[in-house]
Amino acid sequence: MQNHEKIKKITNKIHPNIILLGLVSFIQDVSSEIIFPILPLFLASLGATGVIIGLVGGLSESIASIFKVISGYMSDKKGKCLPFVFWGYSISAFSKTLLSFSDIWQHAVLFVSLDRVGKGLRTAPRDVIIAESSGDKKGKAFGIHRAMDTMGAVVGSIMAFILIYFFGLNFQTMILAAGIIGLFSLIPLLFVREEKKSPVETTFKINLKLLPGDFRKFLMIACIFALGNFTYMFFILKTQFLFSGEMAIIIPILLYAWFNVVYAALSFPAGMLADKIGKKKVLIAGYLFFALTCLGFIMSDSFSLFVLFFALYGLTYAFIDATQRAYISEIIPENLRGTGLGTFHTVIGLAALPGGIIAGLLWEFVSPDVTFIFGGIVGVISAILLLKMIK
Repeated sequence: MQNHEKIKKITNKIHPNIILLGLVSFIQDVSSEIIFPILPLFLASLGATGVIIGLVGGLSESIASIFKVISGYMSDKKGKCLPFVFWGYSISAFSKTLLSFSDIWQHAVLFVSLDRVGKGLRTAPRDVIIAESSGDKKGKAFGIHRAMDTMGAVVGSIMAFILIYFFGLNFQTMILAAGIIGLFSLIPLLFVREEKKSPVETTFKINLKLLPGDFRKFLMIACIFALGNFTYMFFILKTQFLFSGEMAIIIPILLYAWFNVVYAALSFPAGMLADKIGKKKVLIAGYLFFALTCLGFIMSDSFSLFVLFFALYGLTYAFIDATQRAYISEIIPENLRGTGLGTFHTVIGLAALPGGIIAGLLWEFVSPDVTFIFGGIVGVISAILLLKMIK
């Protein structure tokens, strides 16, 4: 407890759990983001087409989403969140190690999906602990967590560049190193302290009957947006059209790192802004920023334009990712937050599968530009629907 009090003073009354869980996410994201910028390139090297890449992006999130609602429900039912968080991070770390041994794209699909199972187990229970540790400053708390998480993404993607450019490592060796790094994310979890809660005597149907009407309305809008919010891998693949040779690998990694720098830098200010002016307004702006990002990628034909629109892509995530979680945490009763957050993550994760397939089909059989047109239209529709929801 003394260590927690010291940390609390240093962080200006920010609860230690928020910092510790942010550190866990930071390390895990260093691990993940060594892999993510090279994943579409790795999949392509194993023979994956645009449709397969869209399938991987959608399927992995959909599989994870099933576990998000189950773990959220079970954490409410048992009154405990930490066990789900621990096993979730553990599975993700070990699955990355297995991914390094993939020699066909089918193996890669399996192990990427297993990594997302780990994400599914931990996400809703972890968000519950953050919400319970944040008082009335949930936008700030989730903004801090997303900022630390994304700083890990910055470090990881820069490490990916260093490992390729300076050390000449192949994709499999880089992925193996990432898995080992991921194991270290379990250490800060040992110091997280969870408040004791009474188990909730309920059935799994609770998420359909008792969650608030505003939540159900927002869930529909978030689901629509998720259909058009296709995998980041298409943004990376788009940059390859402009480059060749070694630069076709190095430049996309650097641009992805730049995206994460912007995302990390703006996550905390975006959370503070959401607390100040309202989370719905920030989300509307985020949806419109996504539409502009998609339009920008259609027009981008130079390195400088890609720099600009990857920055806008980072701003989009800063406005949307943490704000959605904070808004939901506010409108759901405290004893049902795990179920509500799990339901949210599950529905948008399931929507990612058809969204990814649609994006992949458009990419391969029509035109990459049409994929981005699809995303932009869905972003505008989502913003209009949420605007009508504001009272």
